[in-house]
Amino acid sequence: MNRFAALLDALVYTGSRNRKLALLSAYLRETPDPDRGWAMAALTGELDFPAVKSSTIRNLLMERVDPVLWTLSRDFVGDTAETASLLWPEPQESAPQDSPGLDETVGLLTSLTRATAPSELPKLLDGLDSSGRYALIKLATGGMRIGVSARLAKTAFAQAFQVDVEDVEEYWHALEPPYTELFAWAADGSDPPDVAHRPLFRPFMLAHPLEETVVDLEDFAAEWKWDGIRVQLVRVTDAEGNPQTRLYSRSGDDISATFPELLDVLPFDAVLDGELLVRGITQGGEAGGAASFNALQQRLGRKTVSKKMLTEAPAFVRLYDTLLLEGEDLREHSWETRRARLEALMERLPDSHFDLSSLVEARDFEHLAQIRAGARDDAIEGLMLKRRDSPYIAGRKVGLWYKWKRDPLLVDCVLMYAQRGSGKRSSFYSDYTFGCWDGDPDAGAELLPVGKAYSGFTDAELKKLDKLVRQTTLNRFGPVREVERTLVFEVAFDSVHTSKRHKSGLAMRFPRIHRIRWDKPVHEADRIESLRQLVRD
Repeated sequence: MNRFAALLDALVYTGSRNRKLALLSAYLRETPDPDRGWAMAALTGELDFPAVKSSTIRNLLMERVDPVLWTLSRDFVGDTAETASLLWPEPQESAPQDSPGLDETVGLLTSLTRATAPSELPKLLDGLDSSGRYALIKLATGGMRIGVSARLAKTAFAQAFQVDVEDVEEYWHALEPPYTELFAWAADGSDPPDVAHRPLFRPFMLAHPLEETVVDLEDFAAEWKWDGIRVQLVRVTDAEGNPQTRLYSRSGDDISATFPELLDVLPFDAVLDGELLVRGITQGGEAGGAASFNALQQRLGRKTVSKKMLTEAPAFVRLYDTLLLEGEDLREHSWETRRARLEALMERLPDSHFDLSSLVEARDFEHLAQIRAGARDDAIEGLMLKRRDSPYIAGRKVGLWYKWKRDPLLVDCVLMYAQRGSGKRSSFYSDYTFGCWDGDPDAGAELLPVGKAYSGFTDAELKKLDKLVRQTTLNRFGPVREVERTLVFEVAFDSVHTSKRHKSGLAMRFPRIHRIRWDKPVHEADRIESLRQLVRD
């Protein structure tokens, strides 16, 4: 555990990506199995200990230190693990010199229940110094947030043992922590893990933003970029002849249980790339076309799906690409070849659960720009431009695929509340809730919250905003400050939908601060009615 704690400490205080890679690579080479495997699982978010949540840590601390001190400290620091590790009372008896190893710690955390965690977890914390406590809490609660993404951790693994990161990605999702087979292959030269009969995730090919690039439509094909979630549907037949189907998200998470209606509809072995959407239901009760992301969002993250939800928001996949088909790997073929194979597949697939992402025909790039500018369907996010001769390459390869998102909608809102951020922003009020007028502000209309954003401004603007929040605070509600209505944000967002969770009855999709309107009077901000006119639920 001490070695893992030292790694986290070093990563937290390192801003350099190359330095993080070097630290992780050294740790993986020098740490024995299975500890290094558990460390990788922790850093990539693959571990879950249901008995230990942030509330568990909070309750333990409030029994041991003054609750007001805990609340004020947590509010100021902005991170539960850091606050708790420093405030935890040092035990009267000296702790043993040897703390449990990472493998033993994982075993202990796994054995905890909601009933035993309050009595057993303090024993672990008492045996550690502040760095060890920080590492333990991060491990137990799953909230790493130390500047290491899953992709960075896998890249460090590849660098540590001089293997291809794409191979690491492919094997990764077929194996379970602590990844003994993966380390045996990469570190010890053993045969690659046997994944032939497992429903294996393959890393997605990704696109670069188009920005100022102009492409020749002789070389590139255009298709709509749909506003759902990118998924990969995989079916393989195992050694016993039984078909196994999995649905994976963009990050490789298995989301099969959330969308069970898609698990028995693929009639052949394949790996298909597409966009997960839900169908809108007509007034006559018939399934229609793609509904807005707001409808899909009602199903995301659910562990159980009711029959009513399956009926009211049936899922389907709008297909983009085919990677493998009945044992044949198509990824080295051109996009045009893969597209032709995909089109030929459609007659073999049930149209209740699959359709094909249509191509967008245009005379030239200028004509395509006009088509894009007129696209305001809720399910359309923009355009994809794909080089016709491009193979399917994992990650972002320059010059092959581009995404050309539609221009955002803009609205002027008034800053209402602010809250401290996390990590490097924990000392700044950087999360802002804003609202629009519910009527004429000169006639006494009130502001109703319509969104929250924490991006779109520079570091210099953040300092200025933080100062304004502190100087104009009206009320405090725990970590949240209500401020005087003095500042207007020009907020960019992709769409707006009805919502029963918010007082305004509206919820924005991807709100971010486009400009800070220091010059604009608050009574000139937009009204709720302007947003309601944009709703297309």
